[in-house]
Amino acid sequence: MKQSKRNIQRALPLDIALKIASSLQVLDLCSLGGCSRFWRGLCGSDSIWESIAKQRWPSLHSSLDPNTKGWKEIYLRMHREKVGCAAEVVGFVEQCSLSGSIDVGDYQKAIEDLSSMQFSFEDVHIFLFKPKLNVLLNLVGLHYCIFCLEMPADRVMDTLVGCKILEHKVHVKWWKLGRWFHGFRMRDECCSCWVSLEDLLTGKGEEVLGVLHRGAVHEVFRVEISISNPKSTSWCQSTQGEG
Repeated sequence: MKQSKRNIQRALPLDIALKIASSLQVLDLCSLGGCSRFWRGLCGSDSIWESIAKQRWPSLHSSLDPNTKGWKEIYLRMHREKVGCAAEVVGFVEQCSLSGSIDVGDYQKAIEDLSSMQFSFEDVHIFLFKPKLNVLLNLVGLHYCIFCLEMPADRVMDTLVGCKILEHKVHVKWWKLGRWFHGFRMRDECCSCWVSLEDLLTGKGEEVLGVLHRGAVHEVFRVEISISNPKSTSWCQSTQGEG
């Protein structure tokens, strides 16, 4: 059996073997590298890991740190850093939403943290687009991708479909100062919407996405985002006259 494997490896052109290894995801590449000495050397190739690292972090500098052994080490070190950063953001959002809702100020801080941590689209995909994760974290990731990374909506949509979270919903509620009418200020207005992540990537959720992005400014003095009730089927409701 071992002889047969060695014969296959000898018969396989190096460029074809590199192409096979380069087409794999990180976990599959590491698994293949454990199959034999031949594949371990090939799958640890700097050219492969440089490509993987720059694909995940497009802004990554080209030069190697003299204290590292190669691009695989750079990738693994950066991945570990992102794991820690993601844990901080997840912990913060979960702590702020213990009651099932989060204030827009804390929501926007989580997005700012992702930006300061220089999360890439792939980082968001790996850490925040998990189907079993709190939908508020899915929402934070989506918002960051649209406004900070300026990712095309259709690409984000395809990723959410693959992660099976496109239909996840949140409830957004915002309060606006009452308008002035003939010298009298009318009662404050309250609006609320059930909205899915899919809605926010289409024109259907444009108003809500705008509210989330602007936050509590001008006539809007409070915004609250809550975990959706799965039994709710109504997309949008608004009420007036709540003071």
